[in-house]
Amino acid sequence: MKKKLAIIGASIMQKPLVLKAKEMGIETHCFAWDKGEDSLCKHFVDYYHPISYVEKEQILEVCKEIQIDGVTSIANDNCVHTVCFVAQHMELIGNNYEDSLVSTNKYLMRKAFVKNGVSSPRFTKVSENMDLTGFIYPLIVKPTDRSGSTGVIKVDQEKDLKESIEYAKKMSFIGDVIVEEYVTGSEATVDLISWQGKHYEITISDTETLGGPHYSKIGYHQPSGLGQEIWDKIIIEAKKALTALNINYGASDVEVKVTETGEVKIIEVNPRMGGDSTDELVRLSTGYDFVKGVVNVALNQFEEPIFPISKYAGTCLLSKETDYLKPVILNRENDPEIITAEIYDNELHYLQGIVGRSGYLVYQSTHKRNWKP
Repeated sequence: MKKKLAIIGASIMQKPLVLKAKEMGIETHCFAWDKGEDSLCKHFVDYYHPISYVEKEQILEVCKEIQIDGVTSIANDNCVHTVCFVAQHMELIGNNYEDSLVSTNKYLMRKAFVKNGVSSPRFTKVSENMDLTGFIYPLIVKPTDRSGSTGVIKVDQEKDLKESIEYAKKMSFIGDVIVEEYVTGSEATVDLISWQGKHYEITISDTETLGGPHYSKIGYHQPSGLGQEIWDKIIIEAKKALTALNINYGASDVEVKVTETGEVKIIEVNPRMGGDSTDELVRLSTGYDFVKGVVNVALNQFEEPIFPISKYAGTCLLSKETDYLKPVILNRENDPEIITAEIYDNELHYLQGIVGRSGYLVYQSTHKRNWKP
């Protein structure tokens, strides 16, 4: 009999998960509002249930009726709570629901880091009696409940702080904002998968951003060129962060900063697989099928990851700031190292977090590629 997998969310981000599950011979059930083209996965799944991913109790009742064998999602923080809620109430594989409320809230996450000795930036929650004594500008202001740099802004002077806080509040679903110290250095992202509280590192990517004020991401390149000594420090701190948040199962995406003196600071943990073609990059650079790993965790059939190849892979994101990529993508047939590429908006826009992206390319090579003029 086919295993039954509940997939929370139906946007394009879930497409690799849906297709992988079907390739594995699994019966797929997708839960999300029907938003037309935004609900892309309804065209691929076996069964589509038009219930918003925030309606966790309704989804739970349907999952009980279906008698699903597992529940999961990738690349979307907003689906994490429902995944954990359903898994916990049906005694399936997943993280604790109460812990998911912490791991998707940057303020609660930071408090857990402090309690468990995880190295991270100094912070405070925005409130009427907020105390910034000892904080030195520049500062970073960000919503507590968003990902992908959405609502993040660098503040260089005190006179700009109030306006920046209001901007971050508007971008927050719940209106909560934190202010944290600005950490200089290199930015990197760690991909991991966990099983029964043991964390397996997959790879580390160098993260390319535009810098301030919004620190929008424009590319990822793996494996990172930071060197083995720094790699070891990053892995130790990333695993400590996952343990502090009680993330015991599934994929995670850990963002770090490495200072000029080699100190590692955990910026945030995303308790799910990263977006921006993470699944494809991992496959191209290591040979590991990350999405299959996520499915297997949800269905209680985990296998330790193995990495049969070692190559460079990366993704570069198209926007107004990276307009030099447009002719590269349009002429991708001339570059055999470009694996996939797409322009989905011919009008280029300036980035604010993930808003404003117009396309991307993914490459595999023997070295890190750079198309900047």
